[in-house]
Amino acid sequence: MKDELKSQDPDVANLIEAEMARQNCELQMIASENSCSEAVLQAMGSALNNKYAEGYPGKRYYFGCSVIDDVETLAINRLKEVFGSDHANVQPHSGSSANMAAYFALCNAGDKIIGMSLSDGGHLTHGLAVNFSGILYDFSAYGVNPDTGYIDYDQIRDLALEVKPKVIVTGASAYPRKIDFEAVGNIAKEVGASHMADMAHYAGLIAVGLYPSPVNFADIVTSTAHKTLRGPRSGFILCKEEYAKAVDKAVFPGLQGGPLEHVIAGKAVCFKEALGDDFKKYQTAVLANAQVLAEVLLERGYNLVSGGTDCHLVLVDLRDKDVTGKAAATALEKAGIAVNHNTVPGETRSPFVTSGIRIGTPSITTRGMRENEMRTISSWIADVLDDPTNATRTAEINNKVSEICEAFPLYVDGKALQAE
Repeated sequence: MKDELKSQDPDVANLIEAEMARQNCELQMIASENSCSEAVLQAMGSALNNKYAEGYPGKRYYFGCSVIDDVETLAINRLKEVFGSDHANVQPHSGSSANMAAYFALCNAGDKIIGMSLSDGGHLTHGLAVNFSGILYDFSAYGVNPDTGYIDYDQIRDLALEVKPKVIVTGASAYPRKIDFEAVGNIAKEVGASHMADMAHYAGLIAVGLYPSPVNFADIVTSTAHKTLRGPRSGFILCKEEYAKAVDKAVFPGLQGGPLEHVIAGKAVCFKEALGDDFKKYQTAVLANAQVLAEVLLERGYNLVSGGTDCHLVLVDLRDKDVTGKAAATALEKAGIAVNHNTVPGETRSPFVTSGIRIGTPSITTRGMRENEMRTISSWIADVLDDPTNATRTAEINNKVSEICEAFPLYVDGKALQAE
């Protein structure tokens, strides 16, 4: 913690230290969270925050942007190298704003779009009625096969032939299996639609070839930088060259004003990290940890949507355990393990309650925990879920969690660590 912040605003300084302590002494297993490097944090806390830079490198509406142009260009070039894309826009503030810009670039308000239903693993911005996507566009939803838990590509094709959408959206926030982006790209071509892929959850795995890449099969690809990619909280867009002008115009001036150049600098650092050899070792460990988690939970009699995982997360269906997702997540938090309650295919409960939980491995893998630790942690999770109202057992596990967190610290003296 900087001395300046402590002296000028001890209230904020104390809250930041409290959050650092929470992250340090709990197991962060929310699939959409990770812990970025000290270098990324330093870039985001830099003087780049002070510069307003509407426009793009070489075409700004403000003067004094020569250094800013170099920062943004560096981020763009590194991002294109990571994913092998023709064009990249690093200005979106979030994954949701990246998705909005992609829609702006591909269609008009009221146009028909097909996306994955929220209860089957999709995202709010893939057509939920109360989200901007469902308000502005005419969405129809596809889902997973109820018997297998896998995406039903025949259903997507049948729906596309019926609806004749302008855009078909792939990607998910709670789908544990590989997505066949090529198959959907072929369906989109068949019906004359554009294909937009949201790879936010899988970007880190995609960067190192451990999960299928949508870049060659989608017209526009959106993502966040802060999940498996382990960068700052933010978004970005990749696209084919023919969509470059439309995407850039949709982001600015269509959606945003001045870009957050200090965050873009953090993205540049993150993209450099993703190009390193250690990053593949890290992603390999993320995947291995998730598979151990799935194995242990299955051994303990828990039902996993699709029966396992191909990525960084598992989705646990608790309907046969007579416990809600909210109750399960609450009990795990008391044990020092943070997950989130989540809808499952065929969901009948409120999204505030749900019938499942989503568990991810990126953040604990960043701390250096590997398969041995993952097997132990998975057993603790099952122990809590077996009897979520058992306060004595929960407290015992909380003590064990504290011990393993101390052995694998996330922050030391306020500085972020990062194990490969």
